Order: sequence, then structure tokens, then C-alpha cells
Amino acid sequence: MDLSFSPEDEAFRKEVKDFIAEHYTDDIRDQVSRSKNGYIDKHLHVKWQKSLAKKGWATPNWPVEHGGPGFTATQKYIFDVEMSGAHVPHTVPFGITMVAPVIMKFGTEEQKKKFLPDIQETNVWWCQGYSEPGSGSDLASLQMKAENKGDHYVLNGSKIWTSVAQHADWIFCLVRTSNEGKRQEGISFVLVPMDSPGVKVEPIVCLDGSPAPHQEVNQVFFDDVKIPIENRIGEENKGWTYAKYLLEFERGNAYSPGLYHSLQNIRKIAADTDIDGGKLIDQPEFKAKVSDIENQVRAMEFTELRIFSALSTGGNVGPESSLLKCRGTELQQACTELALEAVGSYAQPYVEDTLIQSNEPDVGPSYAKVIAPYYFSVRKTSIFAGSNEVQRNIMAKAVLGL
Repeated sequence: MDLSFSPEDEAFRKEVKDFIAEHYTDDIRDQVSRSKNGYIDKHLHVKWQKSLAKKGWATPNWPVEHGGPGFTATQKYIFDVEMSGAHVPHTVPFGITMVAPVIMKFGTEEQKKKFLPDIQETNVWWCQGYSEPGSGSDLASLQMKAENKGDHYVLNGSKIWTSVAQHADWIFCLVRTSNEGKRQEGISFVLVPMDSPGVKVEPIVCLDGSPAPHQEVNQVFFDDVKIPIENRIGEENKGWTYAKYLLEFERGNAYSPGLYHSLQNIRKIAADTDIDGGKLIDQPEFKAKVSDIENQVRAMEFTELRIFSALSTGGNVGPESSLLKCRGTELQQACTELALEAVGSYAQPYVEDTLIQSNEPDVGPSYAKVIAPYYFSVRKTSIFAGSNEVQRNIMAKAVLGL
């Protein structure tokens, strides 16, 4: 078995590196380095994603017929590794990664023509309206109502933990259109313009402390919001099917490239940290912790490559996405814990808004002020997109047949 990259693969790697060198500009790079939660100012996110779209790389997982680049499995792997290694802004996933596959599979031709080009070009931003107060991992218990008035729906209720809702142009929502039968049978999937009369966004400040407008999550309220019937995806009361399909893409991400970058960053911090007359990176106990996580990430990488090979043949991730979500988020949290240990007492000073340039000098290294907030931010990853406990139940039933 030959595991080396071909000359064509290495040429593609150079092309990706050259693209990053040209388009990952200093203004974007500076904000990424100071972000508590991975999000930066909207205009910089848009600038980066539009540069990807112009190259044809904004939607690497899309099929060619909808504008995807037609990457081979190896090219997709190289692309992910180089992007993560350079620590470029993450692609805001709600349009490109989540709602777009649902529109491709279940939407009408008119919906595809209306929404997909703008999603690909980052002309519009999307957010996700799934969770509600009291309906998180038990998503089927959602209560937000959509009354069918013939040619339109009237929406009333709220959605919570809605990432980047303050910047979004559209929100895709699960709504209750019937109370008959099983809870899952009365749910529909609708698309709502965020500038609709009756839509209100309220910020939620989390443990990372990011204030508005840089907060990550929000609560969105709907008060007699009217949307046309044609904003429904698929059939009425069949939204649970579409929601489960979307969650495969939300959970089935590649984690290992980002985890390798986190480990690289931890090593740099540890090499800069003095302890007992030496450097932390040289302490046997700390080195053992780093090596243990690296071995787990390597196993994660091999599993991802095996699962994602199905995508190159036209398949989708399937229930194995729950496995990726569990292990990926657990390792993300392990890396933030190790980074917090590496930076030591310099993680303690609190900076409310790290995206704003301050005249006050940093306490300790400049990178230290985002380590603790990012640690707190990543606590949520084992809960969102369905808690890891729920994912284990899914794996037990759908993968192991228990």
C-alpha cells in the first residue's frame, strides 16, 4: 500500500498554500488571533468566504452539479489540513454546510435556483432555528407554532442558542404544524427572512464573556410572523425527516485537522512557559499528556478518512456522524484543557472584548487572553447538535443494532 501523495496532490497542496498566502490578509489574521469563540467581524468573514467562492472552493462538499469543486477524497483531505494548519476563519456552516444540502435534496427547483447561488457566494447569511427553551436535545418536543392560513404561515414562538442570528439574513426553522400523532409527525421545515415584521433577536452572553455584537448565541422571538407557503421545504409535517438529514452534516465534520493545529499551538505555548528552571514542553508528565491526545487524534483521523470516503462515491455520512461528533468534541475539550494548563496563571486576566484594540498592555503573552474564554466556549460542543449522551444512544441503535 502506497500512502505517499502523488506529484499532482503535492501540486494541489502548493496551490492551497499559495491561495492562503494571498487571501489570508493581515486584518483577518489579526482578528482570528484575538477571537474568543472563532467568530470575527461579519465583513471579514464575508471577505474571506467570497475569496473562496471566487476560487471555487467555498463549497468543497457540494456536488459538482450544484457548483462544488469536484475535489477527490485526497484533495479534500489536503484542503482541510492546509486550511486548519493556517488557522484561517472557519466557514460559517449554517448556509453552506447545513441548509444547502437539505435544499439540494428536498427543495423544489425554484428553491434551489433562489437560494443556492447566494449561499455559495456568501451573499446571504443563515442561522439555525432548532432548539427552544425546554427543547434542546429533546428536539421533538418543540412548540413554536406555524398556522397554515392557506397561502402563508403565521409563526409564533422562539428559538434559543441561535448562533450569529444578529448577523443573519435568513433562518431555517423547525416549527409545529400539527399536534396529532407522534410528536415527530407534526413538524415542518421552513425558511424565514430575518427582516420579517415580528422577528426580534436578543443576545445571550455566555461564559466566554463576548459582548454584543460579538456574542455567539442569541434568542430569536417570532410574534405573528408571516411567511409564504413556498418557504416550506418539502411536505408539511415531514420536517423531522429533513431535520435528521441536516444533522448528519452538522455532526459529520472533520475534526482532526483542527485538532492537529490545536496540538501545535499547545506545543508552542508550552515551549514559551517557564517551570522549575526549564520549559513546560520538556516536562515528562506534560509531554505524556500531549502524546496521549495526539494518539487519539491520529485514530480519529483514520476513522474520518474511512467514513468520508463514502462521500466521494455519492453517499452521505449517515449515523457514523454521531461517532465523529462524540470523539471530535471530546478531543476539542481535551485540547482546550491542555492549553489552559500550558498558559498557566496568564489565563486569569479577563478581557471583555478581545476583538477591540486596546491601549492597555497585555498581561503576559498576547495569545493568553483568549485561552480561558475559548476553553469556556468549547464546553458547549458536547451539548450542541444533540448532546453526546444522545449521540451514544443513536450509535447503539443505528450502528450497533442494540
